Amino acid sequence: MNLNIETTELETYYDIKVAGELDVYTAPELLEVLQPLRQKGTHDIRLNIEDVSYMDSTGLGLFVGTLKELNKHGHELYVLGANSRIERLFDITGLKDLMHVNEGTGIE
Repeated sequence: MNLNIETTELETYYDIKVAGELDVYTAPELLEVLQPLRQKGTHDIRLNIEDVSYMDSTGLGLFVGTLKELNKHGHELYVLGANSRIERLFDITGLKDLMHVNEGTGIE
């Protein structure tokens, strides 16, 4: 399955909408988009995963790497629209305590 990614740069954050399955096969596509944005470190990143139907540990790892890179620059990662199954992955792994998952909007 392909991953559809739409990126919009706004004044204080990047709004990235992801649709499809986020797994070991498709994560490199999202990494290709996220890598330059997170290294730049000038904006928060708001990831809308409302249309992500499946995510494995590769997706979680990608989010952790993004969070670490953003935090180096004093910025935040917001993961929004996670369905209950995906939100549970964040909860079970303890990642929900480290990043903004389905909380706030990332818009100040």
